[in-house]
Amino acid sequence: MNSVFVAGSRMIGRFNDQVRERLGNVIACSYRVLVGDANGADKAVQSFLFEWRYDDVLVFCSGDKCRNNVGAWPTQRVEVPYGMTGRAFYTCKDIKMAENADYGLMLWDGKSAGTMNNVFELVKRGKKTLVWLSPKGVFLSVSSLRDIEVLLSQCAPDDRAEIRKKPA
Repeated sequence: MNSVFVAGSRMIGRFNDQVRERLGNVIACSYRVLVGDANGADKAVQSFLFEWRYDDVLVFCSGDKCRNNVGAWPTQRVEVPYGMTGRAFYTCKDIKMAENADYGLMLWDGKSAGTMNNVFELVKRGKKTLVWLSPKGVFLSVSSLRDIEVLLSQCAPDDRAEIRKKPA
């Protein structure tokens, strides 16, 4: 069974028709959806899947408790090293989703370093990712480091510089 890691920026909480259509394709293909538990895109994806009564969903969360699980789906808790906090705490679950997925579907605001890190983790493992670049209203296919550079070239220079400063 194929699985898709669906995630995105916390600033994205609503989808346009193009994104809903892509998520509908995931459902039509009966892919297992691996989704995180954050507010923003993760919760919006969960809400979409719940509205469609889609059951093949696995919610990943770091630590002991999931922040969001709209459909009361099965969860995959990811152990986090003691004392780890902040972005690194949540990156643990993202890496596990990248490891377990066959494909990625990322919903990116052009600013989120976390979403860009997810794209990198998927590419690093030889997995194709479709990225919705919300400021431009386009989907870009990413399967190489070169594609990541093209994707980064689409965002504002200040945002690009901030993303490059963040540790992976």
